[in-house]
Amino acid sequence: MNIYDIAAEAGVSISTVSRVLNNRGRVKKETQEKIEAVLRKYDYQPSAVARGLVTKSMRTIGILTVDIRVMHYANTTFILEQELSHLGYNVMVCNTGGLMSENLRYLRMMVEKQVDGLVLVGSVFEEIAWSAEGMEYLRHMPVVIANGSLALENVYSVLVDDPLGTALSVRHLVQKGHKDIFYVQDMDTHSAQRKAEGFQKAMRECGLPTENRVLRCRYGLEEGLAFAQELRERNFSALVFGEDLTAIGVMKGLQRAGVRIPEDTAIVGFNDSAYARICTPELTSIDNKYQLVGEYSVKLLTGLLEGSGTEADIVIRPVLVERGSS
Repeated sequence: MNIYDIAAEAGVSISTVSRVLNNRGRVKKETQEKIEAVLRKYDYQPSAVARGLVTKSMRTIGILTVDIRVMHYANTTFILEQELSHLGYNVMVCNTGGLMSENLRYLRMMVEKQVDGLVLVGSVFEEIAWSAEGMEYLRHMPVVIANGSLALENVYSVLVDDPLGTALSVRHLVQKGHKDIFYVQDMDTHSAQRKAEGFQKAMRECGLPTENRVLRCRYGLEEGLAFAQELRERNFSALVFGEDLTAIGVMKGLQRAGVRIPEDTAIVGFNDSAYARICTPELTSIDNKYQLVGEYSVKLLTGLLEGSGTEADIVIRPVLVERGSS
């Protein structure tokens, strides 16, 4: 049974049935009850596609993330999906891997699927601004980027103040008496670069040297373990990291070499992930409030779609959570 059959049996027009199904426009009480009785009789379930053709909206949101295996991206994406589903939106989650070609492929797919809006999770998507093709795709819909920014009229940001996070790490360590502090950058993203800049700025403000104080390492537990061997050739009293998992890998590697944490070396991570609480000692880390990032991203995007929100960028201030590693 379709909407035409419903209208014929209820003795009303198709447009009247449509108003009842979509709860739009005024319908007389007795007419509505008559239509609802027919709907119940046949256990009618309206087609989402047909409804979308009428309302010009499929109530579908696309989420593009870089690597769902990374806990920070996974946590943020989970909050986004749960909040949007609770509000009645269908959600499509895509894992791009971070390559520009894959970013563009998934963006093109979102445009072809005619999603109502899009959330980009991670500063890696700022690279889309370098591509005319990517910017053209983004112009088709409202977009929110979680912890990033793009200079497009219809793109809004929920941005964590990453430089403040690493600055808090430096100040915390200086208060503990540390001077030989290094920053370990383990990702090649705009967020990672902003963290490095925040570290260097805080070091200068504290009267500490910045030259050759930013080290490069690959992201991950095993990569951190291997990098710990290289660090043994350097003199340092404290390390600041851009990600918890790499910090824990380095910490384990140093401990295996007999380095005491925090007596010999203090370590501060970033993201305040679950990893920070399952290592020994527990990891001091920067809480970048992924829950708020997800919630505000949803509020911003749905407000744009429903005309009930403010068109503005949002900046979230992280906080330092002190534990045993520092």
